Amino acid sequence: MTAEHPTDLTYNPHLPLSQALLLPRIAIENTMPVIDGGQFAAKAVAGQGVIVTSKVFADGHDKMAVRIRWRALENDAWNSEVMIELGNNGWQGQFNVPEQGRYVFRIEAWIDQFASFRYELEKKFGAGVPISLELQEGRNQVQMAAERSEGELSEQLAALHHELSGLLPTEQVALFLAPRSAALMSRADHRPYVSLSPEYPLDVERKLAEFASWYELFPRSITDDPKRHGTFNDVHSRLAMIQDMGFDVLYFPPIHPIGRSFRKGPNNSLTAGPDDPGSPYAIGSEEGGHEAIHPQLGSREDFRRLVSAAADHGLEIALDFAIQCSQDHPWLKQHPGWFSWRPDGTIKYAENPPKKYQDIVNVDFYAADAIPSLWLELRDVVVGWVNEGVKIFRVDNPHTKPLPFWQWLIADVRAQHPEVMFLAEAFTTPAMMARLGKVGYSQSYTYFTWRNTKAELATYFTELNESPLRECYRPNFFVNTPDINPAFLHESGRAGFLIRAALATMGSGLWGMYSGFELCESVPVPGKEEYLDSEKYEIRPRDFTAPGNIIAEIAQLNRIRRQNPALHTHLGLTIYNAWNDNILYFGKRTPDGSNFILVAVSLDPHTPQEANFELPLWEMGLPDDAQTQGEDLMSGHRWTWYGKYQFMRIDPVYQPFGIWRISVA
Repeated sequence: MTAEHPTDLTYNPHLPLSQALLLPRIAIENTMPVIDGGQFAAKAVAGQGVIVTSKVFADGHDKMAVRIRWRALENDAWNSEVMIELGNNGWQGQFNVPEQGRYVFRIEAWIDQFASFRYELEKKFGAGVPISLELQEGRNQVQMAAERSEGELSEQLAALHHELSGLLPTEQVALFLAPRSAALMSRADHRPYVSLSPEYPLDVERKLAEFASWYELFPRSITDDPKRHGTFNDVHSRLAMIQDMGFDVLYFPPIHPIGRSFRKGPNNSLTAGPDDPGSPYAIGSEEGGHEAIHPQLGSREDFRRLVSAAADHGLEIALDFAIQCSQDHPWLKQHPGWFSWRPDGTIKYAENPPKKYQDIVNVDFYAADAIPSLWLELRDVVVGWVNEGVKIFRVDNPHTKPLPFWQWLIADVRAQHPEVMFLAEAFTTPAMMARLGKVGYSQSYTYFTWRNTKAELATYFTELNESPLRECYRPNFFVNTPDINPAFLHESGRAGFLIRAALATMGSGLWGMYSGFELCESVPVPGKEEYLDSEKYEIRPRDFTAPGNIIAEIAQLNRIRRQNPALHTHLGLTIYNAWNDNILYFGKRTPDGSNFILVAVSLDPHTPQEANFELPLWEMGLPDDAQTQGEDLMSGHRWTWYGKYQFMRIDPVYQPFGIWRISVA
């Protein structure tokens, strides 16, 4: 009897015998990576080995064969990889996805009669139990396999049966247990009681979705005069330095025309002067909307040249996709039915209490006139920029827009352009942030900005490594943003900036910084986590060679990330013992153990900290008194560690963290 169908039959409390007889004999449970039973796609990157685990079992003591079957969604042909039994009904296997796109995988399991026979034979023979009947059963299995096979395989099995018939019992045992016999019988296996799990989706993106360093700047501030608006052509002068710091992605806030109505002045003032540039998030004017370029930034051809020049420096341009409008946006006149109007004919401005955005209004996704025209228009905006060479979008406040819209838009765009990625700028509830990952976002902003103590950081790093987040959520550890001047940095000085940079670069495969972080800018609006003289409301030139900068340290941190595969993801992070509440000590290593990085960060930017700590020798299969080699990846200094227990001293005046590569001596 076989059951070649998924194990997803509807629950019935009064199961009839006819249906019970059709149920699969083999249970396939707790398969991972699977999100919400397969409702959403798990995430992977091209060229990556996707590790699949499952619980597979049946009645009795028979051995089973279990494998992963997988294919690209548009292909009919399945590939397969053998899974290995881990014990306690656990199985694990791995398959490699060669390129980006949509895939599906499933588990296939059946009772392996010949493996069961070999297991019983070896056990009884070793115990001195008579095995004459077992040998006959084995020969019968080989004969039946030869009869149901064809061609060369049938001939080889017939020859094996003939050979077995002429051997002494001990010689038959040896031949039954020989690898070549198992290989032949595996090829002829008729897979009794074969069962299939449901198909589970897998979204495979390019490596940059999992491992990248983001740098954010306002193009209009790339100028030496606050009265002169910077341009795309001016940004060319910054490309080499951004590349030298080791960044992959150069991200711009909105580059579209800015409205005049209710334009904000310096420091979010409600009164703007005639020359104040306004917030780039107040999108839209008579010059155009989301599809247009602010005239003072340059032409479309200037933008194309910048995209090309950035690529020559190993940088991809990312654009902000902010679904909001100034009151001068052309859509308000062309498509008034896309907005919600008050009885007096006015429109409500945007709010995110306690913040107010008087210069911004929001669309209504479910207004009668907005379905489907608004949805299609927004999709076309994204595709229009994709056609200009933009493959990465940072989406502003996606949690305030409908989840079905994102699920549709991301899938629709990536069906034609699988290389496109979306970053969610969402600081909201954990469930919503996870759901954005499920509906298709490649990566997301995080709570990292507000995790400062050892307990907070250890808990958060661990949480990101556990289900369900590990399957659906890639954290991008931005250390600051134009909206967030973290309180930790206000009084911590240069050491504080190095602390946060080390935590971000080592804690996740994705991290980002907003221009000015490398200069240790931190002057806040009193009592708020906002920048005084915020660049959101004014042009802000900078001297990127100013004394006290941390440019060299950032470049080295990014270099360390590139050179060590263990740091290419947030996954695999383990918190280790360092007996000081001001020192966070953790490690990352590749699955094969070939690259093992240890990180110790003092969370005190003002005074030296000391701690006894443990080297994780047990993870390397070494005894507690083993010798290991250490290398400081910031300085290049090398040494030998003796034993499990060690001592560290971290002085923030010198460097508030240590990054060490450990290897067997």
